[in-house]
Amino acid sequence: MKSFLFILSFIAFGAMSAKAQGPVMTFEKTTHDFGMIDHKANGLHKFKFTNQGNEPLIIQSGKASCGCVKVTYPQEPIMPGETAYIDVTYDTNRVGNFNKQAYLTTNDKDYSMHTLIVKGDVKAPPTQESVPAPTGGLNGGN
Repeated sequence: MKSFLFILSFIAFGAMSAKAQGPVMTFEKTTHDFGMIDHKANGLHKFKFTNQGNEPLIIQSGKASCGCVKVTYPQEPIMPGETAYIDVTYDTNRVGNFNKQAYLTTNDKDYSMHTLIVKGDVKAPPTQESVPAPTGGLNGGN
């Protein structure tokens, strides 16, 4: 019985020490679907994340899959328990479907590279209807 309790306490101690060591970046979500979005609309989405580890989280770089996406991230370390945002902006001057990625390089103990996705469909801008030219000369037909 004593050896059983010893083994049980050893397992319990091991489980407690397996707690997150180092920084751990956890996102509320990693994909944002704009759905149908207007041409030249605000294509910004703020991805919320928390450092659930026990050491400061450092984002070393942020890169996009193309020039139509801009990634902005905190330059200062994110302390354990703190929440911050990654801004990913899609250039909505481009009409049609899109599915683009932003890549973050961090010191996260489990995933040094995180991928965020923005997608949607930019509507074509409305076409200007032709306005008929006035008739009747300079005096408007009088």
